[in-house]
Amino acid sequence: MAQREKILVIKLGALGDFVQASGPFAAIRAHHTGAHITLLTTEPFADFAGRSPWFDDVWIDRRSKLWQVVGWMNLRDRLRGSEFARVYDLQTSTRSSNYHRLWFPAVTPEWSGIAPGCTIPHANPRRDFMHTIERQAEQLRIAGIDTIPVPEFSWAAAADLEALDLPEDYSILAPGGAAHRTGKRWPLDRFAAVAGHLAAAGNLPVIIGNKGERAMAAAITGAEPAARDLTGRTAINQLFALARGAKFALGNDTGPMHVAAVMGCPTLVLYSEASDPALCAQRGERVTILRRTSLEDLSVTDVIAVLQRRRYPLFT
Repeated sequence: MAQREKILVIKLGALGDFVQASGPFAAIRAHHTGAHITLLTTEPFADFAGRSPWFDDVWIDRRSKLWQVVGWMNLRDRLRGSEFARVYDLQTSTRSSNYHRLWFPAVTPEWSGIAPGCTIPHANPRRDFMHTIERQAEQLRIAGIDTIPVPEFSWAAAADLEALDLPEDYSILAPGGAAHRTGKRWPLDRFAAVAGHLAAAGNLPVIIGNKGERAMAAAITGAEPAARDLTGRTAINQLFALARGAKFALGNDTGPMHVAAVMGCPTLVLYSEASDPALCAQRGERVTILRRTSLEDLSVTDVIAVLQRRRYPLFT
């Protein structure tokens, strides 16, 4: 029996980036029919990726520090011993590009990415000024993959939500974001005001985020006790199920809002000058982007007015 072609895909995180790479994941799977495809990712995404239809195996990258020589040697030995025919580096970071060097002095597999000396370089000098989706599509076209399918997440949205005990009518609030980029966050008292509007309309405001964002959720529920705190209580696949059933989603430029967008949930994403929607905006037929130089300048009245103009549910 002929040995199956072995392919490695590198995508380390974060959640929004992972969601936006799902079309490329599916394209690589379709292009390499019959191949054994391995994903190298970080621990938060391993279980989710393992449930997906895109990969045969998932490896966890422990992200060794420069001085952790044993960790680098273990990764090198695993990569060199796996006989990959091609690598798709969809992370295209300094770290993932450095993995290209781990084959030296052996022959490196075909490599799609930006690592110096790689065989299939994405050499567009303006790649950093492209939206993530277009940038990855161009990278794959150069590698011979012309068609990127629309992401399909029914397999994730089938997650069980029974333990969360949600009513039929609920909406999502995502007040968090990268801990080191506070300029991306709308003030919590304004999320609480929207939560009050939702509760008055008979719709349960559900706050989502990771466990590190529980203090933010507590500030909102303290101001609006009708809101429900689910921070730290949902696996990634459950976020897709939540978004499928939600009447509405409001949040900062953060990973869960990418989930809401691809699930077709009516979604409003708030941007400041700290991130550029031209490069990373959530995509979807029912997505609205609202941007201000500073989110401190964005009032609840402004947000409600946009929602009314867009005829979003609960705000008409």
